[in-house]
Amino acid sequence: MRIYLDNAATTPLLPEVIDAMTNLMREQYGNPSSIHAEGRAMRAVIEEARKKVAKLIGASIGEVFFTSGGTESSNMALKCAVRDLGVTRIISSPTEHHCVLHTLEVLENQGISLEMLNVDEHGRLDYRQLEMLLQNGADQRTLVSLMHANNEIGTLSDMEQISQLCEKYDAFYHSDTVQTMGHFPFDVSKTKIHFLTGGAHKFHGPKGCGFIYINHAAMLKPFIDGGGQERNMRGGTENAYGIVGLAKALELACENMTAHRSHIEGLRSYLKQQLLDNFEDIQINGDYDGSSLYTVLSVSFPPSAKSDLLLLHLDIAGISASGGSACSSGAEAGSHVLTAIGADPNRKTIRFSFSHLNTKEEMDALVEKLKSMLEKRKQETAF
Repeated sequence: MRIYLDNAATTPLLPEVIDAMTNLMREQYGNPSSIHAEGRAMRAVIEEARKKVAKLIGASIGEVFFTSGGTESSNMALKCAVRDLGVTRIISSPTEHHCVLHTLEVLENQGISLEMLNVDEHGRLDYRQLEMLLQNGADQRTLVSLMHANNEIGTLSDMEQISQLCEKYDAFYHSDTVQTMGHFPFDVSKTKIHFLTGGAHKFHGPKGCGFIYINHAAMLKPFIDGGGQERNMRGGTENAYGIVGLAKALELACENMTAHRSHIEGLRSYLKQQLLDNFEDIQINGDYDGSSLYTVLSVSFPPSAKSDLLLLHLDIAGISASGGSACSSGAEAGSHVLTAIGADPNRKTIRFSFSHLNTKEEMDALVEKLKSMLEKRKQETAF
């Protein structure tokens, strides 16, 4: 039996989610844009899912739109804000997910002014700098785009503080909440934010389905043109089965959030202590003792002759983990997040990321495997 510790990359589908999707697949097949009975039935299913998602994040149903995932949602927020809302300047950070950073590169090449906040060695944002930039650029239409939790090291941003600063200086606020949706509570009726994004496969839903929340005060035009789907906001026949799976997965995540968080935090804390107790020169990346995403533990191992093969050896031993973002796997340039926080490039970083399906026994098995691997390397180096 393999041990899966790469839940920040994607999570396994829950049985209840599979049931919700397959039941719909068996029973309904109409095009939700059709006006006949089959079409109306499928439309009702999608709208019920929309209602469910909106309620879970404190939004109105007219502010939630289904997409193919977090990448499309963030692209839509950034590019359409420039096109439709007169945004001429964007403030972001060097540790954002590539779906944001690469979009910002495109927009900067098109003439948008781009300002990057400083981050410290733990990946924490400089909020004083954010206020200074907002104050100094008050004559520009500004969008602030800052992720809620970093996908590689887990450091959290203070959404409430960012929201207040954006409101104070009349700036738009977008947050990539792909890693935290379903793991933290959201209420957009209380925390003012203009654009918020989610992807189902990060909270035990299906891949290829996500959503974007768009505040009614910052409505955009379609990012994908076509028919009148998604209330004329996204062309293309809706992925009804994925949407139902997304809504069910988010519902389960929110219903069980407290219990799941307690379980996962216990596993993360236990693994951290076991690593520190059993290995020399272990470092934890990110703001572990401060504001951090509890599903992620980014561990830095000291350089060794075969440190680059540690992930491979874990995989062979039946343990799945990652070096960072799954979207950058195979890239040789290294992690832009670790570079931004000034991490030693000679050390080997492994991201262990958890779900409520993981167990303490799996943590023990991981530590035992690492012991044999690292001890073997030490002996080989001695010779």
